[in-house]
Amino acid sequence: MEINSGDTAWVLVSAALVMLMTPALGFFYGGLVRRKNVLSTIMHSFFIMALISVQWVLWGYTLAFGSDKGGLIGGLDFIGLRGVGAEPNADYAATIPHSAFMAFQMMFAVITPALITGAFAERKRFKAFVIFTLAWATFVYAPVAHWVWGVGGWLRTMGALDFAGGTVVHITSGVSALVAATVLGKRVGFGKEKMDPHDLTMTVLGAGLLWFGWFGFNAGSALGANGLAANAFVVTNTSAAMAALSWMTISWIRHGQPSVLGAAAGAVSGLVAITPAAGYVDASAAIAIGFVAGILCFFAVDLLKRKVDDALDVFAVHGVGGIWGAIATGIFAQKSLNEAGNNGLLYGNPQQLLIQIVAVAASAAFAAIVTVAILKVIDLVIGLRVPEQEEVLGLDTTQHGEAAYQL
Repeated sequence: MEINSGDTAWVLVSAALVMLMTPALGFFYGGLVRRKNVLSTIMHSFFIMALISVQWVLWGYTLAFGSDKGGLIGGLDFIGLRGVGAEPNADYAATIPHSAFMAFQMMFAVITPALITGAFAERKRFKAFVIFTLAWATFVYAPVAHWVWGVGGWLRTMGALDFAGGTVVHITSGVSALVAATVLGKRVGFGKEKMDPHDLTMTVLGAGLLWFGWFGFNAGSALGANGLAANAFVVTNTSAAMAALSWMTISWIRHGQPSVLGAAAGAVSGLVAITPAAGYVDASAAIAIGFVAGILCFFAVDLLKRKVDDALDVFAVHGVGGIWGAIATGIFAQKSLNEAGNNGLLYGNPQQLLIQIVAVAASAAFAAIVTVAILKVIDLVIGLRVPEQEEVLGLDTTQHGEAAYQL
């Protein structure tokens, strides 16, 4: 095994691009909340970068990518990054240092729990959030990452395709977000008072930076500077663009005006949906995937708004978008684009679609059950929500003692 400097450079740059997505998510979410909660919302993403970076080094990486234990979890061979150095690891990336692969995967582990925070924005205690994040990354993210990407993982062995994290990142976080919003209950005044975004410019900036960082997320998952990375780059951009157009258009038809937030949310839904498929589909499939994602996620937001207070529509965008993307991979995948993949339904292999559906159902069910358990335990021990009076005043001052703006 020889290290390829081009592959190494691309993966390290991609890791940096994915790292940027987490503060970008902070901006995207921060603009969507009310002014009294903007700092606490941005802090969720920023703090997770620190917390999960350390967790990943100490035990997260080895649980996800250590030697297989029954198809369900990785062993402790890489605990504290023992043996993870400059030499390549033949199982995962034979042309780059093992430490580069680990760092790239770390940025995925960082952003995934950050996605969930949009569901419980404006009402969760910071201490409860810290414990939840650590437990969730350990008991939900690491096992599912092992199932899908780890050598010996049961979904990988079955042939499930997830190029850059449709099941591992978006379905687990989206479903867990729906569970968290349900367990925590609605915000004080939900449905009775206006809870409009306080700064949509911040949200659009966040969406633009997410789009930018997503090229590292998807094209970086080729783990090399090659044709597969180039294809993933093109289909990622195409799906994002198409979904921005389809969401904005349907919201224009529905509400009579082209929504800026609709364009931004649409782009994110297209990025989510193409994530599992990026290394297996061509540009025409990306247009179809993005087109459907924009419309599906738009209606999911509309439908859920009345039932659950998922404050920033995490399930509607990441859960629904991730489920559609995983299923679409089973429809549009082509083995001719990627030898490591398989053909989907349209290319003569309906079996792949069934495998994708099993992967969706298994990761969604596991994420839901474990998330409920984690939240119930935390609620029993320290309580999940801030007191009502603190919620009314806002989490910036009551949880952090700071204000976002001195106006």
